[in-house]
Amino acid sequence: MASNKILVIDDTTVVRVKVREMLPPGNFEVLEAKDGVEGLNFILQEKLSLIMLDFLLPKMSGWEVFQKVQADPELRKIPLVIMSGRKEEVTEKITEPFEYFEFLGKPFDQKQLIGAIKLAMAKAKQPRPELVTVGAGVAVKNSTVATSSVANGTVVAPSVANSSVAAPSITTPSTGGVSEAEINALNEKIVKMQAEIDGLKKQLTQVVTFIKQKIK
Repeated sequence: MASNKILVIDDTTVVRVKVREMLPPGNFEVLEAKDGVEGLNFILQEKLSLIMLDFLLPKMSGWEVFQKVQADPELRKIPLVIMSGRKEEVTEKITEPFEYFEFLGKPFDQKQLIGAIKLAMAKAKQPRPELVTVGAGVAVKNSTVATSSVANGTVVAPSVANSSVAAPSITTPSTGGVSEAEINALNEKIVKMQAEIDGLKKQLTQVVTFIKQKIK
């Protein structure tokens, strides 16, 4: 019985077979999914050691699968390789550098495949901010805000008040109306919001730098 399971989600049979054949012999099992819905079901049901995800899929896109994985504190710990024949399709949704997953362009050879898997496993081990499950999908969606706000060479900052969040004053009423768990949950949300804003600031800086270079 294989101790490690690798999931390959791709609507092209040739790609799924190619990945299976290129993987070196080892104590693992390769699972295949031909669309996003089937792939997500595997992700939710199986204990996976690696996910290889095509970005363009029928029924549910790779982008949607990615969002759902990132919204779950446990699932997002699984090493992830995103595959696509056009890198710009990925960078339109997720800005570089890719900190927590690895990108693999199509077509690819065995050396590129093995290299991407190794990098994905290394990136998955990096410490990440704690994630609040509720509304977590927003964090991923917001990753496109900075780049979509560029028009005629003018950068419009994301609609976050002064790019900072004023932490609400949280106090415990003497009547005990607010539980400690609720306070902790609110504090976690504040930390998450600040992390999102920091990410937006970083993206905005990259956009400004890019535009300045183009104007020169």
